[in-house]
Amino acid sequence: MEIITLAIGGAIGFGIGAIERFRLNNKIKKLLTGLPDTQEVSHSLSLVSLVRREINHLNDLCAEYLDTIAHWRGVMSLSPLGYLLIDQENNLEWCNPAAESLLHIRYWQPGERRLFLEFIRSYELDQLIECTRQTQTNQTREWSFFPPLTAAMEGWGNHRPLTPESILLRGSGFPLKEGKVAVFVENRQTLAALRQGRDQAFSDLAHELRTPLTAVALIAERLQARLPAEDGDWAERLLKEISRLQNLVESWLHLTQITANPNLYLEPEPINLRHLLAITWERLTPIAVVKNITLDYQGPTKLNLEGDGDRLMQVLMNILDNTLKYSPPEGTIFVQGHQGTEGITMIIRDQGLGFQPRDLPYIFERLYRGDSSRARLHPDSQRHGSGLGLAIAKEIVLAHRGNLTAANHETGGAMFTIELPYEPNMDENP
Repeated sequence: MEIITLAIGGAIGFGIGAIERFRLNNKIKKLLTGLPDTQEVSHSLSLVSLVRREINHLNDLCAEYLDTIAHWRGVMSLSPLGYLLIDQENNLEWCNPAAESLLHIRYWQPGERRLFLEFIRSYELDQLIECTRQTQTNQTREWSFFPPLTAAMEGWGNHRPLTPESILLRGSGFPLKEGKVAVFVENRQTLAALRQGRDQAFSDLAHELRTPLTAVALIAERLQARLPAEDGDWAERLLKEISRLQNLVESWLHLTQITANPNLYLEPEPINLRHLLAITWERLTPIAVVKNITLDYQGPTKLNLEGDGDRLMQVLMNILDNTLKYSPPEGTIFVQGHQGTEGITMIIRDQGLGFQPRDLPYIFERLYRGDSSRARLHPDSQRHGSGLGLAIAKEIVLAHRGNLTAANHETGGAMFTIELPYEPNMDENP
C-alpha cells in the first residue's frame, strides 16, 4: 500500500514538474520570438535553437559595441586636446596620447585601472571631476599645472634650473552614466604668453605716452587761453580728447600694477561693504539724477570684511557706472547683499538690455568692446569709458581672494556678482 501511494505521489509530482517545465519553456520561447531579431523566425524552432540564436546575436552586438569604442578611441587618439575618462571610483579608465603628453602621465597602460591621482598630481583637476560628478552638469576651469620634477628634468642637462615651468590649462568636465566623468584638457599656455606679450607691449606704450600727453595738455591749455572766444570750442574738444587718452593710459598702468603685485598694491583694513556702497552711490548721484535712476538695496546693514576700502570702492564705482550707463531712464538698479558663513556676496543688476551671450566670456577682458547694440538702444547715454573699468574691478576682487562674475538676469538686465571672503571677527566694525 505504501509503495502504491509513493508511486502515485511520484507520478503526480512528475506531472506537475512536466507541466511547469512546459509552461516555462513556452514563456521563454515566447520571449525569444518576441525579440526584434527573432520576430521573423518560425515558432517551430526548438528552444535550444532560439537560445543559441540569441546568444550569437548578443555576441555580434558586443563585437559591434567594442568596434565602436575602438573607433572612437582611435579618433580621440588623434585629437589635439587631451582626453581623460574617469570612472566612478576616480580610476583612470582611458586617456589619449595628447593627455599623456600634456599632463606628463607615465607608466599607465591601457586596460589597467588605477587612481588618476597616482599619475596626475593636480588638485584643480580633482576638484573639476568631483564638481562635475556631484552637480551632473558641465564644468569648466582654468589652472596652472606644474609638471612633476622628474618630467621637468628630462632633456635639460646640467645647465638648466631644476624648477618645472607651469602650464596654463583649461579643463572641461562632462558627466556620464554610472558616475563616470569625461574631461577634455586644453593647453592655454601659448594664448597666455600672447596675452602677456600684448599686455607688456601696451604697458610699455602707456609709459612712453604719459609724458608727451602731459606736455600736449599743457600746450592745449595755453592755446585755449590765447584763442578768440569763437575758436575756444576747438581747444575744449582737444582738451577732452587728451584727457580721455590720459585716463586710458593711467587706467592701463593701474591695471598692470594690480596684476603684477596684488599683495603690495592693497592696504587691508576693517571695512563695511554696505557703507562703501552708500558712499559710492552718493558720488554717482549727479549722474543718476540726470536719468532719474534710483538704487534699491536689500540686505544687512553690515557687510564686514578685511580689505582695501579705496580699491573696493573703485570696484563698486566701475560696476555702478556701467549699470548707470546702460540703464533706461527712470529705471532702478537693484543691489542684494548677503553675509554667509564663508563669505560676502553682493549682486548688482540693472534694467537694461543685458549682455549678448557671445560677449559674456569676454566681459572682463582688457579693452574688450562687445556688441554695441546694448548702448545703441539707449542713445541718451553719451558717456564712453576706457574699456578697462570692468577689467580693473575684476583684478581688484581677485587680489582680495574673491571673484567677480557677470551674467544676464532671468528677468532681463545685466547682473554682476561680487564674492569676497568673510572675516567673522569684525562684527564691531561700524
